[in-house]
Amino acid sequence: MKTTSWEEIKDKVYGEKGHPRRDALERETAPFKIGLLLKKAREERLLTQEQLAQLVDKKRTYISRVENDGANMTLKTLYEIVEKGLGGKVPIQIDL
Repeated sequence: MKTTSWEEIKDKVYGEKGHPRRDALERETAPFKIGLLLKKAREERLLTQEQLAQLVDKKRTYISRVENDGANMTLKTLYEIVEKGLGGKVPIQIDL
């Protein structure tokens, strides 16, 4: 039995990176990935959603929405959650 990686599946179904369909998939899933990364970081710091919300002056329900789909979050809020709430940094990179 051959094991297939997620990257290989995306290459086969959506085309390789640079293909319009693949690029659209990557853009559409980016907010979900950000939410998962934030949730993982919060859990690693042993914080509840309520505790993180208090640190960044947001509601717990907002933190929950961000963790489940980061799409409606501003860049400013991302910085606040990561830097003020989680003690991390947000590196930004633009690839041309």
